[in-house]
Amino acid sequence: MKEELKQIKKRIKAGDVVRIYQRIKEGDKEKVQMFEGIVIARKHGNEIGATITVRKEVSGIGVEKIFPIHSPTIEKIEILKEGKRKRAKLYYLRKK
Repeated sequence: MKEELKQIKKRIKAGDVVRIYQRIKEGDKEKVQMFEGIVIARKHGNEIGATITVRKEVSGIGVEKIFPIHSPTIEKIEILKEGKRKRAKLYYLRKK
């Protein structure tokens, strides 16, 4: 499982539609929260501090979250759809 997660982390690129499961601590309880959206940017390559910016629309309002890829709170990453891309950063999606 860990080897598979490493491969997925390397394969994530801008334009992909991903579902990220993140462990969140609320008081003394811990739960897994899901965030699904399109990756608009990947920064810092495969370094330990690499991040991806994921964007989705909720009730007509754009919501963006920045996830550190190698964080221990990331439970699982699923690539739902690989996107066709012509740019490394898809910031123009914010205006559409």
